[in-house]
Amino acid sequence: MSRPLVRLLGQGVRAATKLRGGGSAFPGLVMEKLHPDFVAEQLARLPQGVVVISGTNGKTTTTKMAVQLLESQGLRVFTNRTGSNFVRGVAASLLEEISLTGRLDADIAVLELDEAHAVHFVKLVQPRFALLLNVMRDQLDRFGEIDTTRRMLSQIAAATTEAVVLNREDPRIASLADDVRPGTAVHWYGLSEKLRPMFPSDDDMRGADGPEAPVPSQEAKPEAIVQLEDFEATDVTFSVRGEPAQAEVHLYGVYNVYNAAAALALALTVSQERSGLSAALPSLLGELSRVTPAFGRGETIMVDGTPLQLLLVKNPAGFRLSLASAAPESYATMISINDEYADGRDVSWLWDVEFESLRGGGVDMVTGTRAWDMALRLDYDQVQVGAVEPDIARALTEFIASADGRPMRVFCTYTSMLTLRRELRAVAVVPEI
Repeated sequence: MSRPLVRLLGQGVRAATKLRGGGSAFPGLVMEKLHPDFVAEQLARLPQGVVVISGTNGKTTTTKMAVQLLESQGLRVFTNRTGSNFVRGVAASLLEEISLTGRLDADIAVLELDEAHAVHFVKLVQPRFALLLNVMRDQLDRFGEIDTTRRMLSQIAAATTEAVVLNREDPRIASLADDVRPGTAVHWYGLSEKLRPMFPSDDDMRGADGPEAPVPSQEAKPEAIVQLEDFEATDVTFSVRGEPAQAEVHLYGVYNVYNAAAALALALTVSQERSGLSAALPSLLGELSRVTPAFGRGETIMVDGTPLQLLLVKNPAGFRLSLASAAPESYATMISINDEYADGRDVSWLWDVEFESLRGGGVDMVTGTRAWDMALRLDYDQVQVGAVEPDIARALTEFIASADGRPMRVFCTYTSMLTLRRELRAVAVVPEI
């Protein structure tokens, strides 16, 4: 079968899958089998190349911010909007975006990639730019120890051809500067000393260990292209190339303020050659205030006039920061924990999260395939649980009924978040992704 026919077949599978509400990555799996070079061939045509964003936490929201910032500079951006961050997810997104003649109407691709699958991607496509966010203990059943994740990200850094943007405050990410090829620039984003304790690295939380644990350097930290200086509510102060800059960030969670610094650093790196720093910066700062949450990452859905917020959690660091951002007693609270492959089979990470902040209001409902594990964990922290119902659909119905007019929040793992969004369509307007 010729490649154009294979592409048309893939587009047909994508259309059929979408009509049936099926998985976003399945058409990409078809293309992987029938046309393994499809992704590389399509992305090679982009005049501004490819940007890869990877790391343990914050990929989806940071990618969404980066895409919106670059679009504000007049770039046509292709991205994997569904958050399906395997190579087949990129292929499926391409099938959605290209015309019937095989044309992709874009200047640049900005792609969120799972750490393990990014290793395969960069063998097919050399990124022009990369943004590497952090390394946390996440899904140990997939990746093994934390230094395995660092080695995966090092391959992205080594494959990037123009510039790599690194998190200066994460020692494992900072050490990736040694893996960047000669001729590729290294740029940094970081934190003021005041904010450093608010955003701990994995080493800060646990103490560095292991054969590849970075040795703390006594040298001065490199200058960051963007440094997060301070914030109060939605008002944020950055330092950009040493000069103060103000912006607003209307996203749930303190962690997204730091993700905004990462996205801004990347956008400046990509756009400076087009328009220069002084021309690009004001519009980029203005655009930050218009960024809305990525689906399931602080996304708010109105249910009969009452807000229900979905908060993705998948490792101790992310859960801790979500809890730190939440008003403890003013919400009805549900926790939904699944252990599917995309969530991570090993849920022992729940024991590395402190849940004391939930004692005042308790947890109204616990659900998911590992509901009883979660309920046990809460019991150890003396958090009262109203009900346990492993079936997510039934739990959601009972939870909404019991909220009694209170705003609702649901801390959920990835696959349970997808189930919740699907079930909510019966009682609310849920944006299609």
